[in-house]
Amino acid sequence: MTTSQRGTVRRLYHYPIKGLSPQPLEHVALTAGNGFPFDRMFGIARADSGFDPLHPVPLPKQRFFMLARNERLAELDTHLDPRSLRFTIRVKGELVHESDLSNEAGAAAAIDYFVRMFGLAEHSRPLLARADPHRFTDVSVTSPQMMNAISMINLASVEDFARRIGRAVDPLRFRANLYFDGWPPFSEMEMKGRELQIGVVKVRILKRIERCAAPEVSLQSAQRDIPVPRLIKEHYGHTDMGVYGEVLTPGRIALGDALTT
Repeated sequence: MTTSQRGTVRRLYHYPIKGLSPQPLEHVALTAGNGFPFDRMFGIARADSGFDPLHPVPLPKQRFFMLARNERLAELDTHLDPRSLRFTIRVKGELVHESDLSNEAGAAAAIDYFVRMFGLAEHSRPLLARADPHRFTDVSVTSPQMMNAISMINLASVEDFARRIGRAVDPLRFRANLYFDGWPPFSEMEMKGRELQIGVVKVRILKRIERCAAPEVSLQSAQRDIPVPRLIKEHYGHTDMGVYGEVLTPGRIALGDALTT
């Protein structure tokens, strides 16, 4: 990779509830050592997850409902308002659920929806988990630093992958916080330990993102239609797509900001 790269921020998202819909942002205010505000602040924990809201500890992602195991979640278009905690679910544009997650009754009503959706017995009833400032990120079990990392995808890498397999690949399959273009495909993979400037914010790259089965799920059909990890391995010799970064300095980033090394 060249010593200097210049790209552009094209998309920003947070995912208020682990495994559910991305919510687009035009800008976001970041603080040092923290990830995107309101990102993975809730999770649908399995009945046997061991999650204790009074003593929260990081748990493996398999303890939660997630696309890697519950592809039908992709059928849902969900939205959680960061201020009011009004939660809505739409299916094919139709509003099918609305509740207020700021209180126990609303949280119970939301869980009722998933119990019906998956035909769960009462003993398998999940828990709506929240434990600020804990985040239910996939790498939360690694360290507090990783729990608060932001995820970044180079759109050129996704495009190169799609070209090689001969199929369109929606970048949202990879559920990143920040998508950018302007860098050569997979050049970000050599960035571990280096610092980037994103607008006025400095970010240090911590590690590559190793991919599980979640990106196999089509966000349109809710079916597993592309064996993404296997195909990445087949074409590139690894199963990585994207990188995690640590926010070093506070500031606001927005669509169109430069992303430079």
